[in-house]
Amino acid sequence: MDSSLNFLSPTEASIKGKGRADNPTERTPLLDGQSSTRTFVFNEHAVANPREESNRQLRSRLTMVFLVSLCICIVSFSFFAILAWSYAAEVSKMSPDDIVRDALVLQGPDHVDVHKITLSGEIQLTVDARVGMDAGVVAGVNSQPGDSFMSGWWKAFGRWGIQQLDRVTVKLSTITLVSRSDASTILASISASPMVVPLAANPPTDASWLIPVSIPVIIRPNNDVSAWIRFIRKSWRQGSIDVQANVGQAVVHGGYENEKSWRTWFHQKMSDVRTSMRFQIPSIPGLPTAGDKDSFPSVHDLITLTAFHIASTSNNLDIRAFATAINPVPSNFILTTPSIPFIVSLPYTNASRHPIPIASVSTAPFTLTHPNITLDLSGMVLPLSNESRPVLSSFLSRYLSGQSNTILISTPLIANLTVQTVFPPPNPPPRILRNVTIKDMKVKPGTTLLASGTIFARIVLPKGVDVDLMVSRVLPDVLVFDGDVPDTVGPQPVPPPLPDPLPEGAFGHIRPNDWSKAISVRDTSDEGEDGVLYLVTAKIVDVPIEVLPGRQKEFSNFVSKVRSYFRKCPIHALINQCNSKIVFGSDGAVAGILGSTAVAARVRGLPLSGHDGEMEMSHLPFKGSVRLGKRNMLFPGKFDAQS
Repeated sequence: MDSSLNFLSPTEASIKGKGRADNPTERTPLLDGQSSTRTFVFNEHAVANPREESNRQLRSRLTMVFLVSLCICIVSFSFFAILAWSYAAEVSKMSPDDIVRDALVLQGPDHVDVHKITLSGEIQLTVDARVGMDAGVVAGVNSQPGDSFMSGWWKAFGRWGIQQLDRVTVKLSTITLVSRSDASTILASISASPMVVPLAANPPTDASWLIPVSIPVIIRPNNDVSAWIRFIRKSWRQGSIDVQANVGQAVVHGGYENEKSWRTWFHQKMSDVRTSMRFQIPSIPGLPTAGDKDSFPSVHDLITLTAFHIASTSNNLDIRAFATAINPVPSNFILTTPSIPFIVSLPYTNASRHPIPIASVSTAPFTLTHPNITLDLSGMVLPLSNESRPVLSSFLSRYLSGQSNTILISTPLIANLTVQTVFPPPNPPPRILRNVTIKDMKVKPGTTLLASGTIFARIVLPKGVDVDLMVSRVLPDVLVFDGDVPDTVGPQPVPPPLPDPLPEGAFGHIRPNDWSKAISVRDTSDEGEDGVLYLVTAKIVDVPIEVLPGRQKEFSNFVSKVRSYFRKCPIHALINQCNSKIVFGSDGAVAGILGSTAVAARVRGLPLSGHDGEMEMSHLPFKGSVRLGKRNMLFPGKFDAQS
């Protein structure tokens, strides 16, 4: 077999398949067979090429669409980029201060809930308010009368974009609050949680477009109390509160805090943001008008003690009080606070000495009310050292005598803050000593008149002072009058050595050289609208009666009223202790007594060390009378008097 391969042309293959062909003649077409075969081959290619042509045309069309789309995208991107740049250019024209002043709308706070006040002074609270951002002002797309077609179209598209963005989240670093007049005076630092702010363009004039927000806030006031006092006084003088808020960094992004959408593409970071704020101080009922440099209110003007109650327990003195405070904030502002502790102290006369803490009180949680806030306070008297006795005695003496006292109030929540105010006396003024008289009074005549007898008095404590009292000693200082004490002269302490001028009708002065022992008994039979009642008795023996200077005439008139007659010696002999006998008339004579007394007593529950817990109260005023009768006659050397 021949291994070579024979390739036949298509014509030859056709001839072989059909048998022997006829011999060509002159009529046989020269290209007949080849033409037929080549035409068949050409038709095969004609069937395949339209498919390639279709693909080619498709590629051409796709290329054209791509190029056109690309051009449209480029043009659109360029258009929107230019449009966005135009809006960004408008936004960049506004400073953060302008945005806060002109675009940010904040109403409230409507409610402030104080959750906790730490011992370091940190205040943890939640602020409820309504907030919104007029982004149309920021971007300059709010419609204005006279806008052209292009300007109106540009603004309308901007407003549409704001509506689509809808909201932004604002994150602020620590806010430092300083005085505008003195940026070095830091008032407080504030940390706030991220806040969602709604966006609007052409917002309505009312507050319907604002959304409520509840923002956890931590405030750390400056512990420099003097800086706060200077700032408050200056703000009151100028009638407004001017502060500057400094923020190290502010981050604004579209959408909610953890939202994942196209809105988060909007992102802006601002550093070293500073904005100024001014709050006009409104007129507050009950307070002087702000703006007058001499009208700064004191704590006494702000807080009024309405009720006070102190009661003895087995080991302590419990305190309960109610006070009202002027509410300086608008009526739509609601504040709730937890219990706030306070320490009440008494100052020494010598300001260089530290005050004496005498009571620990705390407020019950309270809510602001209008026009005044009601404070419910409770606490107890603190343990007192023996060296605090004089200061406490002075406080009690003044209080029981109807005089106010200076006290100092501080709180452990704010270091170095001490407020001075006035603790008011009971209202109406108390009459502690009542029905004062001297029973079984006897007077020995001589160079010096000597009086003896039993002092009797009722001690009526002010309403609200419900303590167990045990009077052990008294030391009276008494003026004696010819007749009843005039109505124009009320109960008052006798300033040592004597009042100047002397009251009308007074002729004698009685003051023992030492304390007289006393006994007290609680009288529950006559306790009504007044406070707790005690009956007190004390004996005086041979106490000198001093005839007041220039009042010998009044003394003589008093003696003559008892219609005495003398044997052997005139009136001056009575003073010289002559052996005379004086008989009183049937009506006798009335001697008025006016003065004050010191009282030493133990108070059950008072945690006072030394002297068995005994307190001395001085200058307690009283007013009374003694009737000198004829029941007993003056025996040689003495005469008798009865009350």
